[in-house]
Amino acid sequence: MNIVLHQPEIPGNTGNIGRTCVATGTSLHLIEPLGFRLDEKSLKRAGMDYWHLLDVHRYMNFQDFQDQNPGAKIWMATTKARQSYTEVAYGPDDYIMFGRESAGIPEEILVDHESACIRIPMFPAIRSLNLSNSVAIVLYEALRQQGFEGLEQEGQLHRLHWKS
Repeated sequence: MNIVLHQPEIPGNTGNIGRTCVATGTSLHLIEPLGFRLDEKSLKRAGMDYWHLLDVHRYMNFQDFQDQNPGAKIWMATTKARQSYTEVAYGPDDYIMFGRESAGIPEEILVDHESACIRIPMFPAIRSLNLSNSVAIVLYEALRQQGFEGLEQEGQLHRLHWKS
C-alpha cells in the first residue's frame, strides 16, 4: 500500500503517519510544499525511532507525483466525496491520498477524479478528523480487505502467558 500526503502542514501528524506506515509496510509519498522541514524534532519525535525505517518519497507537486507513478490507482480521501471509504475495493499497490490539514486536497484535483474520491462518515457539524487518524482508519480498512497480508495477527504478552 501507499499513503500520499498532499502538502501536509503539521510535522506531528506526518510523523505519526510515518510510524503507521512503518508498522504496516506501507510507503509514504510526500507532495510539496511541506509545512515543515523533514529534520524537525517534532516530526521525528512523533515517528519515534522508526523514521529511518520508513520508505518515503518526495515530489515537487502533484504532476511530478503522477509523472513518477504512471498508471497508479489513487483513492482521494475528502469530506466532499459521495462514497464511503468502505464502499470501494483496495488493491495491494493502491495509493490513498490525503490533503493538507487546513484545506484538504485541492478541488482542482478532485474534480478530475470524482469516482476515486472517498470519505469517512461523520456528523455534519464536524469539519474533519485529524489527518493521522484519518490515514489510520482508511489504511487499516484497505489492509483488512487484503487479509492483513504479511502483518502479525497474534500478539504475545511480555511477562505472562495467555491462559488458553
